[in-house]
Amino acid sequence: MGRAFEVRKNAMAKTAGQKTKVYSKYGKEIYVVAKNGGPDPDSNLSLKRLIEKAKKDQVPGHVIDKAIEKATGGAGEDYAPARYEGFGPGNCMVIVDCLTDNNNRTITDVRNCFTKTSSKIGAPGAVAHMFDHAAVFGFAGDDEDSILEALMEADVDVTDVESADGKITVIAPNTEFFKVKTALQDAFPTLDIEVEEITFLPQVDAPLTEDDMPMFQKFMDMLEDCDDVQNVYHNAILPS
Repeated sequence: MGRAFEVRKNAMAKTAGQKTKVYSKYGKEIYVVAKNGGPDPDSNLSLKRLIEKAKKDQVPGHVIDKAIEKATGGAGEDYAPARYEGFGPGNCMVIVDCLTDNNNRTITDVRNCFTKTSSKIGAPGAVAHMFDHAAVFGFAGDDEDSILEALMEADVDVTDVESADGKITVIAPNTEFFKVKTALQDAFPTLDIEVEEITFLPQVDAPLTEDDMPMFQKFMDMLEDCDDVQNVYHNAILPS
């Protein structure tokens, strides 16, 4: 069925040398979600999803616990979400999601990433309409028909179910994340879900050339070095 889900490079790199930054980014996001929705994962589903994602990315339990404890303390930083959009190297479309306690600092840092790589930051909504805000699940398997049937029986709004190379990918509207996960777990109790995330999927791709790659890599590296940047989404297809 339909389009394939491309695994694209995320700004939150998981390499050994980046662990401290990864922990910091997760800690900040967990703090915000726990502070806004409550510290109990059973009643705060967004927090539950985030904790599960953090554990899959090998974030230590003490980092998660500390962020939640900080949120329950009442005081602390006042972070707010900020989103920036524009066109990166090779004219690819880019969405940059941040959590910030200083908007002036964050916009300056993000703008520098664009201007120093011959890229162009745009107005809010400049490219977001060309992405689908989606829930994506991935796991081993090749019988997409049984997966689709189980999701339809659970009255889940599914965008796409596809099978390729022994992997099944389920794509649904972002609002259906928990319904999809619950339906899959109920129908297939032993299923090992390898990928479960809410992300932005591009509606069109932007193939990059070898000449674009040095500047594109610099652009991504600069965004990753920004403390306030949480996630980067783009529609670039890297040359093989």
